[in-house]
Amino acid sequence: MIKRSSGVLLHISTLPGKYGIGSFGKEAIEFSKLLKEMGFSYWQTLPFGTTDNYNSPYKSFSAFAGNPLFIDLFSLFEKGLLTEEELKENECENPYFVDFEWINKTRYKTFHLAYERIDEIEKDEIKKFVDKNSDWLPDFALYMTLREKNNNKDWYLWEDKNLKLHEEKAIEKALKEYEHEVFFHEFIQYEFYSQWEKTKKEINKNGIKMIGDMPIYVSLESSDVWANRELFNLSEDGSPRLVAGVPPDYFSEDGQMWGNPLYNWELMKKKDYDWWIKRIENSLLIYDMVRIDHFRAFSAYWAIPSEAENAKSGSWIKGPGMDFFNIVMKKFNNSQIIAEDLGDIDDDVRTLLKETNLPGMRVMQFAFLGDTNSIHLPHNYDRNTIAYTGTHDNNTILGWLWEASEENRKTALEYCNFTGDDWGKGGYYSESCRSIIRNLWQSVAELTIVPIQDLCGFGSDTKMNQPGRAKGNWAFRITKESLSQIDKDWIKNLNNIYRR
Repeated sequence: MIKRSSGVLLHISTLPGKYGIGSFGKEAIEFSKLLKEMGFSYWQTLPFGTTDNYNSPYKSFSAFAGNPLFIDLFSLFEKGLLTEEELKENECENPYFVDFEWINKTRYKTFHLAYERIDEIEKDEIKKFVDKNSDWLPDFALYMTLREKNNNKDWYLWEDKNLKLHEEKAIEKALKEYEHEVFFHEFIQYEFYSQWEKTKKEINKNGIKMIGDMPIYVSLESSDVWANRELFNLSEDGSPRLVAGVPPDYFSEDGQMWGNPLYNWELMKKKDYDWWIKRIENSLLIYDMVRIDHFRAFSAYWAIPSEAENAKSGSWIKGPGMDFFNIVMKKFNNSQIIAEDLGDIDDDVRTLLKETNLPGMRVMQFAFLGDTNSIHLPHNYDRNTIAYTGTHDNNTILGWLWEASEENRKTALEYCNFTGDDWGKGGYYSESCRSIIRNLWQSVAELTIVPIQDLCGFGSDTKMNQPGRAKGNWAFRITKESLSQIDKDWIKNLNNIYRR
């Protein structure tokens, strides 16, 4: 069981800083100090992987590789790999959101400058890192190189059939031919992992543990699928027979068609789920705990014909269940894993969660959608629960109150003992938002999490993601000024009162 405690949800990209996006620099360490000062014990982030064309951290080119944009440029400067002038060129005037278009155009040019300046000692360290991560890194580095050589086309569109099918001799030849380009991507991953290791050590010293997020599925366009096609349910040409998603729900009336290939669970079982074990092991090197997104798919997963127009035509297929978790629990402690058990949950999912004894999730906003006995109402929680005011897919508390029906809003505010008439007042001292946070903190849930937007009383314009909408997500950033204006005494007192 997790000790009774609390935490804040804030992605690395959201951190303040000069260079257009949050990073593993001093701002991350300063934020952990702020959390400790307010009485928090946990910092939860979104996935650390590379992002897709729409900047989603839930669709990555690798289940193992880190997002290069989190690399701290000032640390590269301190190592002598960048000049002051180059740092200046990477400064961004807008502190409120990530300009992904600009940053993707400029940042890799800067990384290439740094790469050309590494010395022999650094090269030896990188080679040691590559050897240590030989299960995934060479394939990933070559894959990113080959994408560039193929005009950024996905692997199943490459003209060279031997490379497309990851044939051994073709791979060996390409590794030699593109050795310099491959080593660049290995250098990037070395910097990502070595910087984060140092930063996380400082964060842990400040008494804060990191909770990470693992998408259950990987992208068809990833090096994982390219190099391990047999582990996925694909046709001979590499196209998925069925794709992942969810049926119609609270977020989308057509359901969500994610497009990820589904796993070949039968073969994974024969291999003792080795790929999954390595994946979880890698995540727990990065984080102290990890939330596995879409836990319900281990019980049964929604499989949609790849040619379907939307997710409505999908069907449920039985997942690996306890056979998978029996292997996982031999290797890892169940207090290191959080099960994201949201969405369309049935008795089979509940039984699986109980058998694994993993902590599940509850979301305060879901408590007030008309169900008078919702499992998301705090009085219905059990102790082995991680409870949130909202997740990255939700509106902010204030935004939700504005957009909720009058009846649902009235029910929520009465439940949380808010008696004022200025519920729409936003900002750091919004009493309506505070009443909801306070009610969650009073619950029996061992761990409560509040997104940074809710701690600040921000509105819907600061939402991190709108499910079902491709563009305009993941860009929100917090400023140093906003962090300094948080009522630290109020939340510290709340953590003390409710023994968190």
